[in-house]
Formats: sequence, structure tokens, C-alpha cells
Amino acid sequence: MSAASRVRVFAGAAEAVGGSEFAIEVDSIGALLQALNPSTDPHIAEVLARCSFLVDGVRTSDADAPIAPGASVDVLPPFAGG
Repeated sequence: MSAASRVRVFAGAAEAVGGSEFAIEVDSIGALLQALNPSTDPHIAEVLARCSFLVDGVRTSDADAPIAPGASVDVLPPFAGG
């Protein structure tokens, strides 16, 4: 049995998907995007398209990037400022 990944979603992305923390069993960033937007809402898709992701602390924006069972994933929208 696979272990769910811990997914934390921040700022505007959390508002768009309706939550800030989830336990989800997914194997890639693409699968995570589908899980966060199951109804394929265009607004949510637009927000998520601008996000970057940290998978166990490693940044990626590649939809094919793997997510190991039990991984920690952060969904980070672009932040203003520097």
C-alpha cells in the first residue's frame, strides 16, 4: 500500500483549491495538479499553472516530475516582492 504524500498549498493557490494541506496519493506533479483541480475549473488551472513545486525540498515545475510515496510537496504560487 502506498503512503499518501503531504501536500501544503500556499497563498492564492490555497484559496483557489479550497485548502492549505492535503494527504494525497499521487505519483507525479501532473497527477497532483489533477487531484487539486478534479473539476478542471479554468480559474484553478490558471493559478496552478503559475505555481512552482518543492518535492522533498527540490524545486520543479515539470508535470512529469515524480512524487515518491510519502513525499512532502509544497505548492508555491509566485510571490510579489523580492
